Amino acid sequence: MNAPTKVAPDSTPFWSALFTDRRIAPALGLGFTSGIPFLLVYGTQSAWLSDIGISIATIGLLSEMTLAYKFKFLWAPFLDRYDPPLLGRLLGRRRGWIVVAQLGVMAMLAGIAFGDPAHWLGWTIAFSVALGFAGATLDLVIDGWRITSVRPPEKQAVLSSWTEIGWRIGNLAAGAGALVLADRIGWRGAYLGMGALMLVGMVAAVFAPEPDSDRAPHAPRAGFLDTVWSPIRDLWRRLGPMAPAILLLVAGFRMPGYVANAMAVPLFKHQGFSNTDIATVTKLFGFWIGLGGTFLAGALIPRIGMLTSLLVGTVAASASHLSLAYLAAHGGDGGTAFWTFAITVGIDGFAYAFASVVLITYMSTLASTEHAASQFGLLTSLCAFPGSILAGFSGFIVERTGFSWFFVLTSLIGVPVALLALYVWARVGISDETPPTAGH
Repeated sequence: MNAPTKVAPDSTPFWSALFTDRRIAPALGLGFTSGIPFLLVYGTQSAWLSDIGISIATIGLLSEMTLAYKFKFLWAPFLDRYDPPLLGRLLGRRRGWIVVAQLGVMAMLAGIAFGDPAHWLGWTIAFSVALGFAGATLDLVIDGWRITSVRPPEKQAVLSSWTEIGWRIGNLAAGAGALVLADRIGWRGAYLGMGALMLVGMVAAVFAPEPDSDRAPHAPRAGFLDTVWSPIRDLWRRLGPMAPAILLLVAGFRMPGYVANAMAVPLFKHQGFSNTDIATVTKLFGFWIGLGGTFLAGALIPRIGMLTSLLVGTVAASASHLSLAYLAAHGGDGGTAFWTFAITVGIDGFAYAFASVVLITYMSTLASTEHAASQFGLLTSLCAFPGSILAGFSGFIVERTGFSWFFVLTSLIGVPVALLALYVWARVGISDETPPTAGH
C-alpha cells in the first residue's frame, strides 16, 4: 500500500512560504477564483431571486443547480488524460484546463448578468447550471495542479492551506462582496464584477510552475469505460487491503459536521438572534476565525504528522459541536447573549476549518500523480455524500430530542470515526521514514 503515514517536517516554514516558494502565491490566486463560482450558482443568487419575487418553493428547487459539484468526479478522468485545445500546448495540461475553466466561469457569469430572471427564468437556470459545471471543473483542475505540484504528496500541508485561504477569500467576495455590489450597482454589475475577478486566477495560472508530470509523455488514448474506471482501479490497488478502512475514514470524517451544520442556522433563529447577528458572527467574525484554523492546520500538520493530525482533527471537530449544545442550553435570552453566541460559534468554526485542511491534505496524499483530479474529486464526493444524506433527517431528530441533545449526538458520531482513525494509524504505521505497508 502506498498511502503515506506521517508528514515529515517541511523544509519551507508556513509563513515564509508565501515569499520563498514560487508555488504558494499562484495557489493563493487559484484558490481565490475557485471560491467564487459556487455561491453565485445558487447561494448568493437566491437573494436576487427573492428580490424579484420568485416563490420560495421555486428557489428551493433551484438549489439542484449545484449538482455538478457532487458529480464532478464523473468527468474528472478526462481532464487527467487529455490536453485542452490550444492552451495545452502553451501552458501544459493542468494549467491549460485551469484557464479554460476560468474562461467558462467568466462566460457563464456574463450570461447570467445579461439575463432577466423575472421574465425569462429559463435563461438564468441554463447559465447557472453551466456555471456549476464550469466551477466544478475549475475545482478539479486546480486540485489536480496542487497535488501534482508537490511530491512526495505528504508535503501538501502548506500548499493546501494557502489554497484554502485563497478559497475562503473568494467565497467571501462571492457572498458578502456580491451582495454589497448588488446594493450599489445592481445584480448585473455584481455578476460582471465577479467575472472580472477571475482575471486574478488567470494571472496566477500563467505564473504557476508547471508540474513535472505535465512534461511526461501523455498516456495512450483509451476507451470511455477504461478512462472512467482506471482511476478507481488504481486507487483501490494502491491502498491495498486497507482500502475499505481508509475510504470509510474519508466518508465519515466530516459526517458530524454536515449533520450539525444543517441545524446551525435554525438554532440561531430559535435562540432569537437577528439576521444581522448571524451574518456578523458567521460571515465576518467567522471568516477570520476560519483563517485562524486554516493557518494552524498548515503550520501543525508538518510537525505532528498526517495521521496524528487526522485524529486531532476528527476529535476537535466533533467535540466542538458541544459548544453549540451549550449555546442551545444557555445562549437564548431572546438573542441578547451575543458574546455567548460569538464564542461558541467561533469554537465550532475554528475546529471545522482546521479539520477541513487536515482532510484536504490527507485526501491529497491518497491521489496519484496520473489520476490527481479524478481521485481527489472522487474522494471529495465520498466525503460529502453520507453526511449530506444524514443531514436530511436532522430536523426530525431535533423535533424529538431538542437542539441541545441533537448537538451532543452529532459529537458522538465522531467517536467511531476517531476509533477508525486510530485503527488506520495502527495498521498503516507511524514512521516518517519507512514506506507504509498493508497489514503492518
